[in-house]
Amino acid sequence: MGIIVQKFGGSSVADPDKIKNVARHAIDEFKAGRQVVVVVSAMGKTTDNLLALARQITESPNPREIDMLISTGEQITIAMLAIAIQSMGYDAKSFTGPQVGIVTDSSHRKAKISHINDKKLRKELDAGNIVIVAGFQGMTIDNEVTTLGRGGSDTTAVALAAVLKAEVCDIYTDVDGVYTADPRIVPGARKLDRISYDEMLELASLGAKVLHSRSVEVGKNFNVPIHVRSSFDSVRGTMVVQEAREMEDIVVSGVAHNRNEAKVSIIGVPDRPGVAAQVFGELGAKHIVVDMIIQNVGSQGLNDISFTVSKDDLGEALKLSETIAKNIGAKEVRHDRDIAKVSVVGVGMKSHSGVAATMFKALADKAINIDMISTSEIKISCVISEKDVDNAVRAIHKAFELEAGATK
Repeated sequence: MGIIVQKFGGSSVADPDKIKNVARHAIDEFKAGRQVVVVVSAMGKTTDNLLALARQITESPNPREIDMLISTGEQITIAMLAIAIQSMGYDAKSFTGPQVGIVTDSSHRKAKISHINDKKLRKELDAGNIVIVAGFQGMTIDNEVTTLGRGGSDTTAVALAAVLKAEVCDIYTDVDGVYTADPRIVPGARKLDRISYDEMLELASLGAKVLHSRSVEVGKNFNVPIHVRSSFDSVRGTMVVQEAREMEDIVVSGVAHNRNEAKVSIIGVPDRPGVAAQVFGELGAKHIVVDMIIQNVGSQGLNDISFTVSKDDLGEALKLSETIAKNIGAKEVRHDRDIAKVSVVGVGMKSHSGVAATMFKALADKAINIDMISTSEIKISCVISEKDVDNAVRAIHKAFELEAGATK
């Protein structure tokens, strides 16, 4: 009997009627002869509401207590879904992340899964239960509750699929697959039948909100087929799979954007060995994820270092950068919240030339200035003004002829 893991996000379980719909999805797979594990997020905006409650007390709540608070959201959903499945005549049991043996490191609010003990899961599946697991959460070896960060339920689902050697991990969401761009910005965006792990990993890390980047990384490492599909119909979605040779024929698979970017610049940095290591070592020690980095060639023994972080981390990054600047003898720290990132992604970029030129011309034709540029083997990213994002995405999408029905 094969195993399938299904994951449903907050919008898919936002109210009792939607929870009943999820129950039907799980039951359909069970009736088809599969063992079913369902991973769910908190209902609707529950996590946001819980965070808002904490901030009514203090703007800087303790991360450990925040994990204790927000992990309760998923506990409500798993119980509700178990009740719904049971009301339809099928056996179901709900479990928190710690109860099913999800062990993480001790980084509150950004924890990473260390290992999963699948013994309890397999026992419940073999007993004929549909097993429901709270996404987004785990426990340290010291029995401290942790959460995996935004989008962590995707990671929970794919990790469970990996340890259970599931046939597929279905990620149900409010869209019916992965598109060449956000359809809300580009109405002519095309749904992809399949996409490689590397492409999806880049798109996810660059702002595409369909899948959490860490879940794609787990999928790639353990070769878990991931099916991105709609919660509201049975239409086939997009398969995230290993790269195949024919995928290289498509130069660019998609255009991603991310408005959750901010830039920090340390001005007048002494030009001596080890300074950059000190700057980014201290940021890394505080678990601040740095994205793009530029070091300008300076004069008189000084240069400028600029880097981007998420807007969520900007406050802490600024505070730490001020301390670093003082310690290394830099002149000042500046920041810019009004930026965003646009990117093109495609495994075909490895074997085709002219991609950067096409992207830069598309932006230039719309008089959009490029602030920073970053490249990898399969992606090119540009930092631009946040106000230009929609125009930039549409222009780049058109330049690479990604619209549905476009002639290649």
